[in-house]
Amino acid sequence: MSEQESNNPLHGITLEKIVKDLVDHYGWSELGKRINIRCFNSDPSVSSSLKFLRKTPWARIKVEDLYVSMKKKIMIKETYHFFRKN
Repeated sequence: MSEQESNNPLHGITLEKIVKDLVDHYGWSELGKRINIRCFNSDPSVSSSLKFLRKTPWARIKVEDLYVSMKKKIMIKETYHFFRKN
């Protein structure tokens, strides 16, 4: 594994997993508010979102950035609760 891959928090994570995790966490409505793109706001589906995101680099970057931010917040919250218990 190259150094660049090991520093990439998205290495090994598919776009489909990213979209599904975001939908599970936020729901389509909130996801559409956070990233205002039609595939999240008008008859949303994972399939239509993947098609759009694969063709639209600026939108994919926004989705990936939101995913990384979400994962960091979850990790911070879990760490905080872990240390509060102990």
